[in-house]
Amino acid sequence: MRNAEFDREYVLSSAMNEFIAKGYNKTSMQDLKRATGLHPGSIYCAFENKRGLLLASLDHYTTTKSQAFEQFFNDPKQILSGFERYLHDIIEFSECESGKGCLLQKALSELDQQDEEIEAIICNMLEQWKLSIQSKLELAKENEEIAPGTDCELLSDFLVMNIYGLRAFASTRPTEARLGQLVDKIMLSLKSSCVDGKAVA
Repeated sequence: MRNAEFDREYVLSSAMNEFIAKGYNKTSMQDLKRATGLHPGSIYCAFENKRGLLLASLDHYTTTKSQAFEQFFNDPKQILSGFERYLHDIIEFSECESGKGCLLQKALSELDQQDEEIEAIICNMLEQWKLSIQSKLELAKENEEIAPGTDCELLSDFLVMNIYGLRAFASTRPTEARLGQLVDKIMLSLKSSCVDGKAVA
């Protein structure tokens, strides 16, 4: 059967938003048909099934987010400023009706112990994201934006934990001012996480 012709990026972005909004199990083929403009037969032809479309959407999500992440760090001498812009972008995205949450987090939470292959794929994607954060923190240490004794692996875990919490808290619809204050708190932790090579409690 000849593959249906369609705008792959549009289809994956639309499916991605549908999975984020409703979750994988509650997203029906009719939902995907409405969101993507593809008939179920075309979806099966191109992606085999709904699971295949989820896998393709996860890959698209990760690629898109990785590219966007790098754009916050165009100036290699201003890494912490890049993180501040990144955190503000997260809360702005989380406040949007179409952007409630992270597809990786939602899919992992929903499919945990249901699909080992997808679980492993998502965990690897999240690990690559954390390593990207860690590499930026290492660069910040080289620039002396953070103290030379900083444990960048631990600090990246700390930052990832805060990002998870920030996204979850944003879903409770706090004020924009409160979210901004939380970003300021996270940035303060990044800047003061280590003094003279000793971790600050």
